[in-house]
Amino acid sequence: MRVVMIAPPGAGKGTQGGLIAAHFGIPHVATGELLRDHVTQRTDLGRSIEGHLDRGELVPDDVMMDIVRMAFLDAKAGSGGYVLDGAPRTMDQARAGYAIARELGMLADVALHLRADDHELTRRLLARADLEHRSDDTERVIRKRLKVYHRTTHPIVAWYAQRGILVSVDAMRPAEQVSRDILAALDARRPLVGDVRE
Repeated sequence: MRVVMIAPPGAGKGTQGGLIAAHFGIPHVATGELLRDHVTQRTDLGRSIEGHLDRGELVPDDVMMDIVRMAFLDAKAGSGGYVLDGAPRTMDQARAGYAIARELGMLADVALHLRADDHELTRRLLARADLEHRSDDTERVIRKRLKVYHRTTHPIVAWYAQRGILVSVDAMRPAEQVSRDILAALDARRPLVGDVRE
């Protein structure tokens, strides 16, 4: 099973992505965590993207696609499946990621869209900020990240729908209910794995 997740910040991508990965025995590739690790470790990449993350901006496409390519190569060498959480964030990234996946024989079987309301997302992110002390979870940055999501990322949902691989789930409910719906939807698509429209 190969799953790409599309969701606004705070919708539960990390939680649900980890659950999907455990359920199917595939790696959970959380690009946001990978990027924050680079910032924490003060790598060259980390220093180059730190300002983007702190301001709630998107990381440049070439950086994201390098990370996606490495993740696909690692997944291909392992189980052959993946849960990609945090990319694509733009239509250009979606198309570039598709080209990379097609070249490597790693096209996604499902694009999982988590739907959520901005007010609830802001509440969740501010609560997370109190727990995790993340620099990108201030109210000003949260508002900017949601605006960027609606303008830049959400249009990708229609593109995946046209490809016939979109699964959309209401993420406004308790995490356990969301998880049950996601796993039921993905299990129902299992017979179609590998039968992805070009």
